[in-house]
Amino acid sequence: MLQFDHIGKQFDNGVVALQDINLQLRAGEIVTLVGASGCGKSTLLRLVAGLEQPSTGRVLLADAPLTAPHPAVGVIFQEPRLMPWLTVQDNVRFGLARLPAAEQVARTTAVLARVGLSDFAQALPRQLSGGMAQRVAIARALVTQPALLLLDEPFSALDPFTKVSMHEHLLDIWADTRPTLLLVTHDVEEALVLSDRVVVLHGHPGRLSQTLTVDLPRPRRRTSPEFQAWKQRVLDALEVEAMA
Repeated sequence: MLQFDHIGKQFDNGVVALQDINLQLRAGEIVTLVGASGCGKSTLLRLVAGLEQPSTGRVLLADAPLTAPHPAVGVIFQEPRLMPWLTVQDNVRFGLARLPAAEQVARTTAVLARVGLSDFAQALPRQLSGGMAQRVAIARALVTQPALLLLDEPFSALDPFTKVSMHEHLLDIWADTRPTLLLVTHDVEEALVLSDRVVVLHGHPGRLSQTLTVDLPRPRRRTSPEFQAWKQRVLDALEVEAMA
């Protein structure tokens, strides 16, 4: 579905961010990128979003080169980036302008109900909590029914309780249409709660170090011995790379 084919990235200032990245994501899969700051995780997402171009190699979406922003690719950032002058409903509806009005209303109503914000459809962003605003951002990204959704540390600014709730909301919405998700996070528990695979990047430039297939059944209980064993496994992988 999504393929990184020998990806390398060097910026104009000479900094090499990525080196020979080879990775494939299957349709409907949730894959998380973890690694130390500066190892190129967010740069990989920007390549898929069409905001940067690789210096070497190719990014392929459904076997076609991905060289610019694509309508099948949605993005959720660390900040909700809502338009403050629009209501919650209109923020979510913004990307549906090409659809008939009735379908816009139906999709928007359904996705707001899915994230528990039906009662806030007419609210403005300033009237929302941080967690509610990020739920609107998730709804806005998913209402267009993208085949691929990129998430760049979308929950890092939230408190632990809200973050757990957001994980549940994201998985609930993902289960409806099962888009492919590619997530960047520094939170190992978040990676394990959400992911089918955890990909460890390391070094400067960033290189793919390990790919761990998480075989825990969903829903995943963070306090279970199996979950804690997986958490230690990922932490060990990160520690090994930090010492390399």
